[in-house]
Amino acid sequence: MSLPSPAERPGAAARLAWVDQLRTLMIVLVVNMHACVTYSHVGSWYLNEGPDPPRHIKIAFVFWQSHLQSFFMGILFLVAGYFAHGSLERRGPAGFVRERLMRLGLPTLLYMLVLGPLILFVIIPEGNDLRSLPGTYLRYVTHGRFLGRSGPMWFAAALLIFSAVLAGWRSLRSLPSGRGAPGGRVPRPAAILACALALAAATFLVRTVQPLGTSVLNLQLGYFPQYILAFGAGVAAARGSWFQPLARSALARRAGWLGLVLGPIALAGVLVAGGILRGTGGEVFSGGWNPAALGLATWEQLAGMGLGLGALAFCSGELDKRTPLSRWLAERSFGVYLFHPVVLVLLTVALRRFSLDPFLNVSMLTAAGLCGSFAVADVARRIPGFREIL
Repeated sequence: MSLPSPAERPGAAARLAWVDQLRTLMIVLVVNMHACVTYSHVGSWYLNEGPDPPRHIKIAFVFWQSHLQSFFMGILFLVAGYFAHGSLERRGPAGFVRERLMRLGLPTLLYMLVLGPLILFVIIPEGNDLRSLPGTYLRYVTHGRFLGRSGPMWFAAALLIFSAVLAGWRSLRSLPSGRGAPGGRVPRPAAILACALALAAATFLVRTVQPLGTSVLNLQLGYFPQYILAFGAGVAAARGSWFQPLARSALARRAGWLGLVLGPIALAGVLVAGGILRGTGGEVFSGGWNPAALGLATWEQLAGMGLGLGALAFCSGELDKRTPLSRWLAERSFGVYLFHPVVLVLLTVALRRFSLDPFLNVSMLTAAGLCGSFAVADVARRIPGFREIL
C-alpha cells in the first residue's frame, strides 16, 4: 500500500508509471465500496443509512459490490508484494521490518487509537453521553477493544504480518539477491486458471469454518486465500521480472474482457441457483458445505482473476503516463485510504437531509468523499512527521 514515491525508485518512473495510477484507482473503488455499503445495507460499515432498499435495488448493489470485492483488494496486495521484494532487497530483513513498522504499523495504530474512536464515540456515539467519553475511551484501550477496531486499516495490519513473514523467510533461506532478468516469462493461461481453481477450493474450505461476515481481530479470513496468493505473486513477479510483461500481454486483456462480459452472467447463475429469487438469505452463500457457497467462492476467484488481469492491462496500456495531477493523487492515495472513513461518516450524517434514490446518494457520497479525503490527506502530509508515514 505505502509504495515509495517515483523519485525513490531510480529508473522505475517511466517503466512503472501506471502502477501508481493502478493503486489510486483501486483506492477510489474502496471509497466507492464503502459508500455503497452505506446505502445498500450489503456488507458491514459504520453506518447503514436509510431504510433497507427494495430487493431489486439491493440485488443491483450485490452485483456491483461483488465484482469489486472479487479483485480490488487482491490487486492492492499484489502491488504491495511487488514492491515489498525490492524494499527487502535494498534494506535487508531487519531494515525492511523496521520500515514496514513505521509505514504500516504507525498508521494502523493512529486509526485504532484516534480515527476509529473519533467515529465511534464522537461522530456516531450511539447514545453514549459525551461526558462519559474519557472513561469510555479508557476502557476501549485498556480492555484491548482497539485491537479489533482497525476499520479498513485491517489491510495495513495484514500487510505488516505478510511482510514480517516474508522477511523471516528471506533471512532463513540463502536466496540470490536482486531481480530476475528483464522480461521474465509470463505465466501460462493454464497456470493462471489452475491458481484460480485452487483459490476457489481454498476459499470454500476456509469459509466452512470462517464464513463471510465473521472476522478475527477485524481480519475477514474468508477472503485471505486470495490475499495471500496475491502478495506472494507480487513477490514472485518482482523476482522474475514478469509483472510488466503480464500486464501488457494479450492474456491479461482477454481475461479482463472475459471477466467483464461473463462475470455478471455467471454471478446471476450462481445467485439464481442458490435461490436468491426465492427469498434465500445471503447466509447460504457466505460459507458452509453447500453448493451455493461453493458456487460463490468459485465465481469470485475466476471473476476476480479476470477482472484483476484486466485492470493491469487497462492501467499499463492507457494510464502509463505520469502527469502532475496523477503524481499528486498517487502521493495522497494512502492518506485517502487512512482518512476516508471519517470523511464518509461525516458526509453521511450531513447528507441525511437529502432523501434521494440510493444510487444518487452513493454517487454524491463517493464524489464528495473522494474530494474531502484527498483534501484531508493533503493537509495531513503538510504536518511534520505525517509525510513520512503517508
